[in-house]
Amino acid sequence: MQCSWKAVILLALASIAIQYTAIRTFTAKSFHSCPIPNPMNCSLSQDTDAADRLCDESPTFTYNLSRKTHVLILATTRSGSSFVGQLFNQHFDVFYLFEPLYHVQYTLIPKLTQSKSTMDRRIMLGASRDLLRSLYDCDLYFLENYIKPQPVNHTTDRLFRRGASKALCSPPVCESMGAVDLHLEEGDCVKKCGTLNLTLATESCREHGHVAIKTVRVPEVSDLRALVEDPRLNLKVIQLVRDPRGILASRSETFRDTYRLWRIWDGTGRRPYNLDVTQLTTVCEDFGNSVSTGLNRPPWLKGKYMLVRYEDLARNPMKKTEEIYDFLGIPMDSNVERWIQNNTRGDRSSSKHKYGTVRNSAATAEKWRFRLSYEIVAFTQHACQQVLAQLGYKTASSEEELKNLSISLVEERDFLPFS
Repeated sequence: MQCSWKAVILLALASIAIQYTAIRTFTAKSFHSCPIPNPMNCSLSQDTDAADRLCDESPTFTYNLSRKTHVLILATTRSGSSFVGQLFNQHFDVFYLFEPLYHVQYTLIPKLTQSKSTMDRRIMLGASRDLLRSLYDCDLYFLENYIKPQPVNHTTDRLFRRGASKALCSPPVCESMGAVDLHLEEGDCVKKCGTLNLTLATESCREHGHVAIKTVRVPEVSDLRALVEDPRLNLKVIQLVRDPRGILASRSETFRDTYRLWRIWDGTGRRPYNLDVTQLTTVCEDFGNSVSTGLNRPPWLKGKYMLVRYEDLARNPMKKTEEIYDFLGIPMDSNVERWIQNNTRGDRSSSKHKYGTVRNSAATAEKWRFRLSYEIVAFTQHACQQVLAQLGYKTASSEEELKNLSISLVEERDFLPFS
């Protein structure tokens, strides 16, 4: 079938319109135009990363003129990340978000935790970086792409763990709360505040001097390179690590169904033949790769990276928190100090939520020694021996040694920030 010259012209015009719309989309507020790539930032040896970063590493003409400090707490589940997040959540001038990447994972790849596909990881990381960049720019509307059902008139009741963010539970986002109680439970926020208005949340974010985000859904610090080098951001990464033996003990207690086979081994002394050891080894591999990158001090991380061991924070929370804020260049306020005093001296029974933060922090850090059988401890030490040595965690050669060494299982190490 032949097309008339008029039809050809119409098709050409339609094609131009589509291309124009696409260009406008990618040059919108959260996705600034990408100039000609800088050859200093791109080389043939980086082909495996090029597809992920695209033009992220190229210089742009839009900069973070306000010089807000953008903080990313990079952690894994049950490593103390909720506790560290609260050290920022309590600060009067920090807008804090708890795990916004949850929405990316469960929208794009619902079964990501069971999937080991490289493609799944690339999809997740690409979308995560885009969302983080938008959130640091206080563009909370970008979250709507990942909230199901999609918000109507920019309001939703589906934001993951909204109650863990003080800024989302206080004026102007929630007028009914008034002054936020330091001991406010998450459920109280949801009940009293009702649906979340993302427009008000965006306004609140812009009124704060800094933005902090906690995530356990980015495996390694190298996955963040495009954001760290982005001149539109002033991103600083706090990498939180914990003894893998403590992580395993905490996960087995918290995620009882998922770690059922580990619990059987711990209770019976017999290792199940179908035990999923990747639930442990993946943590150690990610820690090892990420920490190696950080401690090797590549130029792109200079002044942007700080390694924090949970055990050091638990032993001396005030001193370590002061070091963290000093690294960030943000004055630590009295709200943070008061929260530390109120939340590091209690016992486990004082926390009503499995992700609660009220506890005796020093005792919690070493409690795994009495939860895990020595057989599991020995297995973990063998599987994770490299990262244990790398991070200064001592191994125990017997059950008696394990029970008696206490916190001395952690060597004195001074992981100075890379400046």
